[in-house]
Amino acid sequence: MSGKCIFTSCLILPWALALSLIHPGNLLAEPRLDDIRLPPGFSISIYSDKVPGARSLALGKNGTVFVGTREGKVYALVDTNRDGRADRVFTIASGLNQPNGVAFRNGSLYVAEISRVIRFDNIEQRLGNPPKPVVVNDSFPTKSLHGWKFIRFGPDGKIYVPVGAPCNVCDKWDRRFASIMRMDPDGKNLEIFARGIRNTVGFDWNPLTRELWFTDNGRDWMGEDMPPDELNRATRPGLHFGFPYWHGKDIPDPQFGKKMIRGAFVPPERELGPHVASLGMRFYTGNMFPAEYRTQIFIAEHGSWNRSDPVGYRITLVRLKGNRAVSYEVFADGWMRDGNAWGRPVDLQVMPDGSLLVSDDRAGAVYRITYRRGK
Repeated sequence: MSGKCIFTSCLILPWALALSLIHPGNLLAEPRLDDIRLPPGFSISIYSDKVPGARSLALGKNGTVFVGTREGKVYALVDTNRDGRADRVFTIASGLNQPNGVAFRNGSLYVAEISRVIRFDNIEQRLGNPPKPVVVNDSFPTKSLHGWKFIRFGPDGKIYVPVGAPCNVCDKWDRRFASIMRMDPDGKNLEIFARGIRNTVGFDWNPLTRELWFTDNGRDWMGEDMPPDELNRATRPGLHFGFPYWHGKDIPDPQFGKKMIRGAFVPPERELGPHVASLGMRFYTGNMFPAEYRTQIFIAEHGSWNRSDPVGYRITLVRLKGNRAVSYEVFADGWMRDGNAWGRPVDLQVMPDGSLLVSDDRAGAVYRITYRRGK
């Protein structure tokens, strides 16, 4: 496949290889942290290497790190001696339907499956004996393609739940698809917050403006180098971000582009790499890293699954000036060597001490990135 191939005429990877990339937990790899390249002063270590399929991360009030997966289980990691490495791993639940998303609020762990959000109450006091979950809302679509969800609580106290498009590119009548929804913590008042979003698996709120920023994965089969993934900013509810009609800032979809005029959607704040699979993102709100990293955006790029020259498999940094994205650069890479990926970053979590956790569903691990001046 070359950069000139278009639409479905591109050469498709052998199915077995593509399947292994889509479901990386089936090929657990050994973390090779010596391969990771970071800016001077930064270092990376293992927080836990006993988390098969580690995906979304959430932090409990007492410092417990909760980890969702797409393999049916939810884990809790505890660093009992505060040495920067989890020494206890608890299984909170198993047998769930792709419980990718986790969020914590008022002592309860919220978990997002394909078609529902459930809640485990008083969870940090019951890690060894988890309670039965309470169903918060089970009215989400049951389609599994792009059905795995990232969830977080916003500054408005509502829980935000995305619903990905059930396709590569399509125009479905059900307006819930290709959206970010939100609801009250008890599951009531479910509504669409934003539309035209193919599949976001990571979002965060600017701590200064309280505006929602989110990644979005671009469609496949328009070529090696297009369309880009996106970093978007929602300044208010009710906005449309282009999918399936437009991609990036100004790329009309060959099938649906004529159905929406160019100025009718919100263009991305920043175009990211094509097919890098940008997933988790966080504003850095800690104090450990140098000042130039504070309130900047870190993004976990899971990596391409069908590109002949793989891209992504790294942590990138989007720098802001005021409230606008002004640059996009590599912060950490090395999860891929000689075209083969031993790891695939998924999500990020800023810890109370300012360190940054990174989940990896290929290696079944969570890493800890720290900074020490003069190192």
